[in-house]
Amino acid sequence: MEPIKTFTARIAPLPINDIDTDQIIPARFLKTTDRDGLGKSCFYDWRYDADGNPKPDFVLNKSEYQGAQVLIAGHNFGCGSSREHAPWALLGMGFKAIISTDFADIFRNNALKNGLLPIIVDAETQRQLISLAEEDPSTTVTIDLASQTVTLPDGRQLEFPIDSFSKYCLLNGVDQLGFLLGLEADIAAYEAEHPPRVNTHLV
Repeated sequence: MEPIKTFTARIAPLPINDIDTDQIIPARFLKTTDRDGLGKSCFYDWRYDADGNPKPDFVLNKSEYQGAQVLIAGHNFGCGSSREHAPWALLGMGFKAIISTDFADIFRNNALKNGLLPIIVDAETQRQLISLAEEDPSTTVTIDLASQTVTLPDGRQLEFPIDSFSKYCLLNGVDQLGFLLGLEADIAAYEAEHPPRVNTHLV
């Protein structure tokens, strides 16, 4: 998992409310347990027609939004069923952060566990960013996870919430298992100082 440090990136607008995980990654693409290549299937039914050709009017197919690393989405992003494939697919498309006014809890947790940063902003900021991105595809924001801030195009800084454990993992590029493995020496030292107890009732 790549660490998330301070980065400046272009934003792509997708101002649709209640985007669910089946729209992010349709169920027919869930047979794999490998995240590689899932970016091609992200928003598949919105991006491609019945013959598999890109739909030119879909925002993420437009050349001016290629390479955008931040998605500014509508309210209640990631609702629906639980599937880690949704953040995998978004990461595969090149997104490092999603900005919305609200995220479904399961999606938000899955995103944090897999290196995708969900950022909650107020409705007015959301509308402003969507409008700016639609008017000027070169619009950028700067995200600083350490300070938990987003710097807007007008220079304003907004703080966003994140729990301390997820923040640590994202800053250091480790998942939950990686975090535990990093404590292996401490665990071994504790076990050495605290030998197993003998249950005298069974002796």
